[in-house]
Amino acid sequence: MDDSQATSIEQIRTLVNAKSGVEFTGQRREEVYGWVEGTLVRHQYVGLPRPDKGVIRLYIAQMTGLSRAQVTRLITGYQRTGRVITVPYQRTRFPTIYTAADVALLAYVDRAHGNLSGPATRRILEREHREYGQAAYERLAGISVAHLYRLRSTEAYHKRNTSYHPTRPTPIPIGERRKPRPQGQPGYLRIDTVHQGDQDGNKRLYHINAVDEVTQWEIVAATPQISELWLLPVLEAILQQFPFVIRASTPTMAASSSTTP
Repeated sequence: MDDSQATSIEQIRTLVNAKSGVEFTGQRREEVYGWVEGTLVRHQYVGLPRPDKGVIRLYIAQMTGLSRAQVTRLITGYQRTGRVITVPYQRTRFPTIYTAADVALLAYVDRAHGNLSGPATRRILEREHREYGQAAYERLAGISVAHLYRLRSTEAYHKRNTSYHPTRPTPIPIGERRKPRPQGQPGYLRIDTVHQGDQDGNKRLYHINAVDEVTQWEIVAATPQISELWLLPVLEAILQQFPFVIRASTPTMAASSSTTP
């Protein structure tokens, strides 16, 4: 951009106040930074009073489209080094502790011992180094269980130990909610649990409601706790009070209640 006509602070202040549509046309960051450096040098930014420095900052931001924080960073670098240059991006890299040989050794140990759990495998690695003096296990002897599982998830590990598979959770159904289908016959119950609430930090009673879907025959009981020890005798007593055969029962959710399967 040619702004050679803006030779004084007053002329720059006029441009800033007018918010003219003049903008920097450079597409490359190096060009923008070069123009910023030339502007700071031409107007001797370091020796300007504070109000004039503010004008220069606004001028640079308006012409380049840079934010206030970016302009401040560039000017700070200029005051420190006398240059406005691009700083190459450097990705933060953490030091590598475990090598490819360690991953291969871990895969060998897992194959030999049948892919034991992380804590058990860590104990084996520790003993190999400290009790049996195996130098190859020096780094793996201090590995954490969490990092051990991270090494097991790498591609390099799976290439050497194809028999390892992460533990998969096994779902265990503890209750099933579904609408009863009595087909006009009694003996299909809806069961829900309603908590009476707490008082002075102590748990109060739980009310167990059992309602027949067809006849709407209802039996209500209470229990101090929701556990197998307390619920089994309560449920047995409820079922014995119905004057017909119980064919099925379905837990439901009531307001302010916890469901009991």
